Amino acid sequence: MTEKLQLDEPAEGVARLTIANPERRGALDHEILDALAGHARTLDARCVVIRGSGDVFSAGYDIGNLSEQEFEESAERLVAHPFHDALEALEAYRYPVIAEVNGHAIGGGLELALTADIRVAASGVRMGMPPAKLGLIYSHTGLAKFIDVCGPANTAELFFVGRTVDAERAREMGLVNRVVEPGELDERVLDLAAEIASNAPLSLAGNKRMLRELRRLRLPADLESELVELRESCFASEDFREGVRAFTEKRKPVWRGR
Repeated sequence: MTEKLQLDEPAEGVARLTIANPERRGALDHEILDALAGHARTLDARCVVIRGSGDVFSAGYDIGNLSEQEFEESAERLVAHPFHDALEALEAYRYPVIAEVNGHAIGGGLELALTADIRVAASGVRMGMPPAKLGLIYSHTGLAKFIDVCGPANTAELFFVGRTVDAERAREMGLVNRVVEPGELDERVLDLAAEIASNAPLSLAGNKRMLRELRRLRLPADLESELVELRESCFASEDFREGVRAFTEKRKPVWRGR
């Protein structure tokens, strides 16, 4: 679908998607997200592996390309749709998904990894959530995913402090299942994926659906609307504009609280 998201089949029953956007450090632009959603809806492999290229898994949603005009448009168009649609499609994939965290996973890149059922990381990689340093209120669906995977206390640390953590700390927090040496990562992940793919398809699909339904967050409609409005409110704020400008200019932001 796009050269930025490469598909290969390294073992029987295994499909592997590689994010190949080195100029933007694996940033998730609309082209990649649309391709990811398309593959998630059409593949039939019994195990899917998602990885990055080079020394980065993904630096997150590509905020560096936002124009001034986009700041004036609706918050929904700014971020929500392509990212949410891609992750929702991946989460709904019938069979297990493994995130091969070959390099740093930041922001939306980390949420992409958490959308997978199993995460294996190379030692030396770092992971983090920088919304507090950008003036961004994260989505309630994304935050719920973090709480589900690593608990309220670890989620609070990630989102309130905003620092990155190394792979070992990420494993302690529950962000990854295991940490292996970088030179062993491809082989270890492929062995795991091939073993999963060799198992009974009805069991894989049935157990995945069971796990997904048991974890699903269901909010009253009025509360969900309120949380969506809360998130969207940040996009019109001075602080979010300042946070993005400071990020692209590689300087410390000056917050106004408005």
